[in-house]
Amino acid sequence: MATILDGKKVASDIKNEIAAKVEAIKSKGLRAPNLAIIIVGDDSASHTYVDGKIKACKAVGFDFTLMHFASTISEEKLLKHVDQLNQDEDIDGFIVQLPLPEHISVEKVTDCISPVKDVDGFTNQNFGSINSKNQLILPATPFGIMELLRRYEVDLEGKHCVVVGASRLVGAPISMMMLEDGHATVTVCHKYTPDITQYTKEADILIAAVGKPGLISADMVKEGAVIVDVGTSRVEDKSRKSGFKLVGDVEFDEASKKASYITPVPGGVGPMTIASLLLNTIRAYEKQHSDEITG
Repeated sequence: MATILDGKKVASDIKNEIAAKVEAIKSKGLRAPNLAIIIVGDDSASHTYVDGKIKACKAVGFDFTLMHFASTISEEKLLKHVDQLNQDEDIDGFIVQLPLPEHISVEKVTDCISPVKDVDGFTNQNFGSINSKNQLILPATPFGIMELLRRYEVDLEGKHCVVVGASRLVGAPISMMMLEDGHATVTVCHKYTPDITQYTKEADILIAAVGKPGLISADMVKEGAVIVDVGTSRVEDKSRKSGFKLVGDVEFDEASKKASYITPVPGGVGPMTIASLLLNTIRAYEKQHSDEITG
C-alpha cells in the first residue's frame, strides 16, 4: 500500500514556519506581508478558493486586501486596478483569481502584473525563469508539488517522470521543474498524444493534471510508481449532504495498491498550492524589505 503524500499536513507545517517568520518581522516593528486578491464576478468556486486563501493569510499573520469587481467591469478598468497594485508599496504580492469573464483577456491581465509581485508565478518573466540559474517567483501549484516531494524525500534524479496534461498552469511548468530542479527524464502527454498508457506504464513518477475523473486507472500505473494527482473534479454523490464529492484524475483506491507514494484528492496538491502562494508572498516581501529585515 502506498505512503500518502499528505499535502494537508505539509502545508500546515509550512504555515507554522511562515507564521514564525511573520512574528519575527513584526517584532522588529515592521508591518506584516500584505497579499492582495482581485476577484471578478460571482463564480462560486472562485469565491471558495479566495475564502481559503484569506483564511490562510489570517492563519500566518499576513495582512490581506480583497478587491471584488462585478463581472461587467471593463478590461481597461481592471488593468488600471492591476497597475495600482503594482505601484502600491504596501502590497507585496497579488493574484487575479481565474477564471475571468470572456470579455477580459487573461494574457493581457497577466502581462500587466509586476513580476516581483506575481505570487502566482504566471508572468512570462517568472515562468521563463524556471529554466535558469536565477529562478524568480515559481508557479504556485508546481512549486507546491516539488516542495511536497522534497519534504517526503522522494528521489527524482534520473527517474522517468511522465506528466499527463500540458497546461501553462501546471503541466508545462512542472515538467520544466522536474527537468531543471529534479534532474529527471521527462515525458509530457497531452490531448494529442494517441496512447498515453504506453507512457504512464513506464513512469517512475506520474503527474496527472487534466481534470478528468478516473482518467488514470491502476492498470496504467507502474508498480512502485510515485503518483501526484493534481486533477480535482466534482462528481455526484447522493450519500453526501453536498450532493457531490471531489475526485482526482487517478483511480485512487486501486492505484494506491501499486504505487509507492500517492497524493489523495482532496488533501494532496490543493493545500500545497495555497502554502506555496504564502511562501511566494513572504519571499517577495523579504526581497523588497531585505535591508530592514537584516538591519
